[in-house]
Amino acid sequence: MQMKQRWALVGLGMLIGYFLVFLIWFSLMALVPAPAWAKAGFLVVAGDRGFLGNQELDTVVERFGRYAAARLALIGKHRQGVEDYAGYAERAMAELVREGATKIVVVPLFVSAADATLQRYRHQIPARFQGLPIRWAPPMAASHLTAQILLDRVAALSRRPAEERLVVVGAGAWDEQGARRIETELRALLREVTDRFTFREITVEVYYDPDAPESEARNEAVRERIVHLAAKRGRTLLVPFIIGVKFDGRMSVEGWLRRQFGAYDIQLGETVLPHPEVLTWLRYTANRFTPATRNEVAVLVMPHGSTRPYNRGLERVLDPLRSDYRIEMAPGMGDAQILQQAVSKLEEEGYRRIVFVRFYALEDHMKARTDYILGLRATPPPGAGSPPPRVRSSMVFASFGGYEESPLIARILRDRILEISQRPAEETVILLAHGRREDEADRRWRAVMEANIERIQGMLAQPFQSIKAMTLREDWPEQRTQALARIRKEIETVNRNGGRVLVISNRLYGSGPYRRLLGNLEFVMNDQGLVPHPLMTRWLREGIERLLPGLLRAQEPGEEDSLELPSRLTADEQAPDPVAEP
Repeated sequence: MQMKQRWALVGLGMLIGYFLVFLIWFSLMALVPAPAWAKAGFLVVAGDRGFLGNQELDTVVERFGRYAAARLALIGKHRQGVEDYAGYAERAMAELVREGATKIVVVPLFVSAADATLQRYRHQIPARFQGLPIRWAPPMAASHLTAQILLDRVAALSRRPAEERLVVVGAGAWDEQGARRIETELRALLREVTDRFTFREITVEVYYDPDAPESEARNEAVRERIVHLAAKRGRTLLVPFIIGVKFDGRMSVEGWLRRQFGAYDIQLGETVLPHPEVLTWLRYTANRFTPATRNEVAVLVMPHGSTRPYNRGLERVLDPLRSDYRIEMAPGMGDAQILQQAVSKLEEEGYRRIVFVRFYALEDHMKARTDYILGLRATPPPGAGSPPPRVRSSMVFASFGGYEESPLIARILRDRILEISQRPAEETVILLAHGRREDEADRRWRAVMEANIERIQGMLAQPFQSIKAMTLREDWPEQRTQALARIRKEIETVNRNGGRVLVISNRLYGSGPYRRLLGNLEFVMNDQGLVPHPLMTRWLREGIERLLPGLLRAQEPGEEDSLELPSRLTADEQAPDPVAEP
């Protein structure tokens, strides 16, 4: 009986102990601040545009609100003597806080930060609200998605660009400095147009805010310059890249422009709103400044792609990863249409982030092209003619590539060598790769192969006679002829000296044209290529996991600049070449 009482007391003590531990843990957790970006509320700030214009704003923000916690706050000049615009912002922010927002991100629905309305009435949005800090996202001109809107507006008007004059009009300047900034931003957005169309002449004009000093004279000078252009031979297109007033059809910026230029041979385009990419831009902004869970991240893999056996070989590398990641394939050499289809499919499934894998040998292969297509780079890849279309998506991307630069590849190549080796001391191994067109780029590829050879030699219990790195440069006839002659000469020399030649296909899958081009030479080839192999699956997993932490976190406003500014060109980007490897 005493034993039972003793065990009962021990059990009660343990229960009390567990309760105290839980109580201490719970108290400590209550003291830990919530993650800074646990839930962001988005306050979309726009100028009061009047009845029809505000309907457009209400519609796009209401649709945005289905995607993220969002409210619209209008700002503008206090004209009626009844209510201040600051009250609208306070009520909108209070609603966001009631919905659980721990941060408020202000999204200025203005083309330019230099817009006079935004500059004069920005103070109506406080720096803090109910103890919560407020951050400002960049305006529309900072995003490549806005350039797509301008591209669409121009493309809808143009018939024969070489015979046309294009005038892009901005608005909202307060002084000359503001006008220059708006003009600079419009010209940056115009690159999306000028990279694809060659117009007879392109002009950017900026109207001043009606309340700006000397606005009437300055705006009349803008009108006269446009009229002067229209008087020249050729068709004149005018695209008002403006989010202006729209009380009704007549009392609107569009109606005002028709009255200004209706008597002249000027084709008038549409303004910024309404356009579907405005919502895309809002959703993109929300994604950047909101953290994501792993379940909101997909993986998009872009190999070269080829026939069914080739593609199936790649699938076998990806299959072990599918239980941990949502994986989509987009085969091709940076085909914009294929990429758009894949991205749109993932977006429709509810994903907000994408790890994009360039499943190519070297890190720079296809990087400039795909970074541009995905919006990670502002300038198109040089030397490639007309730039490809860009993916229109609210997704946030991070990318990696260059499997051959991983030390894991040396272990795969070692396995391929040993699969066909018989007498290492008598054997010469040739690692045969695709190669590049430019000599310097091809040398860099061979340098990567040499690094792998050094790793392979360190793994071998018995050394080979030699291991050589060679490239066929197969897509460029002149370079291929010279490279093939060197490869054939190497094989013939080893054969003449009584050695045995092992040719290892140093490409992703299969051996391409190697066996055919080497003809009747005496050699033994491992045709497999690098996949399937568990170490290639490991390379993919390691790359994905390396990018995930940065991709999951919310960005602070200001970090986005690194994604929008042109990057310094590498030597390969200055002289790009395709990498075809079916």
